[in-house]
Amino acid sequence: MSPVQRTTTSIPRERLGRRFGFVAAAFALAVAMLGTTLPTPLYALYRQQFGFSELMITVIFATYAAGVIASLLLFGGLSDQIGRRWLLLPGLVLSALSAVCFLTATGLPLLLVGRVLSGLSAGIFTGTATATLVDLAPEGRRARATLVAAMANMGALGSGPLLTGLLSQWAGSPLRLTFWVDLALLVPAAVGVWAMPEPITRARHPQLRPQALKIPKQMRSTFIEAALAGFAGFAVLGLLTAVTPDFLGQELGVTNRAIVGLVVFSMFAGSLVGQLALQFIPGRAAIPTGAGALIVGMGALALGLAASSLALLVLGTVIAGFGQGLTLRGGLTEVNEHSPAAERGAVASSFFVVMYVAISLPVIGEGVLTQVIGLRPAGLTFAALVAALSAAVLVRIARTQRGGARVSGADRTVAHAGSAH
Repeated sequence: MSPVQRTTTSIPRERLGRRFGFVAAAFALAVAMLGTTLPTPLYALYRQQFGFSELMITVIFATYAAGVIASLLLFGGLSDQIGRRWLLLPGLVLSALSAVCFLTATGLPLLLVGRVLSGLSAGIFTGTATATLVDLAPEGRRARATLVAAMANMGALGSGPLLTGLLSQWAGSPLRLTFWVDLALLVPAAVGVWAMPEPITRARHPQLRPQALKIPKQMRSTFIEAALAGFAGFAVLGLLTAVTPDFLGQELGVTNRAIVGLVVFSMFAGSLVGQLALQFIPGRAAIPTGAGALIVGMGALALGLAASSLALLVLGTVIAGFGQGLTLRGGLTEVNEHSPAAERGAVASSFFVVMYVAISLPVIGEGVLTQVIGLRPAGLTFAALVAALSAAVLVRIARTQRGGARVSGADRTVAHAGSAH
């Protein structure tokens, strides 16, 4: 008998209906992801108050990615056993604890703890909330549920810096008010999740098992192609989220936190547009189109840094965000389509682990490089490296397509020769 047994009866009584549950899950996802980017416009203030370096800002940001990766590996499949609600609720608690850490921070330790807790919450919601929306969606509308999840996710990630920028610039108490608002939003989110119907049957004896990375041999080439493009896009996402305040303040003289939040918001808005654009772009064209957009975006970003132009910097940010969104959704689509059905969840988790490594390590490298050669040269170097990686993806795709064409041509020649005999 399997150690994990499911009850034979479904969860009793849908509390307030599946439609309500769908809305509640989407709202909870948005609030949880909103909290992960709230600190972005405040990093310059934290530097002034606590006296740490640019490198330490990148380390603080990277601890968030470490929390996400740990959460994906530890809790990736747990909601399949204990139920969606019973994992979403702890995810909201972790988000609230993160806000409390920022509210009470008097130095670096609580900032680091807050970012780890935020990452753990985001890791839970990345998979579990999306699965919940799919479970609660009416038959035939699951693709729409995935789209709603993407919009709630990216829209909230972009709205976090914008909300903080506006509140901290004009509403007073810049290091406190934002997180009180966050806690206030978490209350109805938790009530909604508590009241929503449980869409799956819980296991009788759930087990917490760390999830190993898994890439089936037959799809490694597809995975590498998608992961390389996604790595470039997420590296840009991480860098611009972590160091945009210093880019704008030190290099362009822009210290208005509302503008900082708006610039970061523009990147996530571009990413959301990129994800939505996949509906109008052929699937196989998504990754090369996204990689091309990343190259163009890095070019505009580099010109903006070199010329101290806010307009070029914002343009590069939006184009790079578009490329990131397109490579993310295109890459995930490719990975899901080529994964064996029984291993699809594990492969998707492996893909996201690579993405969050891309958010953390390159950002720390940028911080180290900034300490050595300065912020502007480090930014230019980073832009060149991302553009080079994106170009390598395009070269790899072109070679793969040429190789496929040669194989197809050879097959046709052999078939013709066989018919002649």
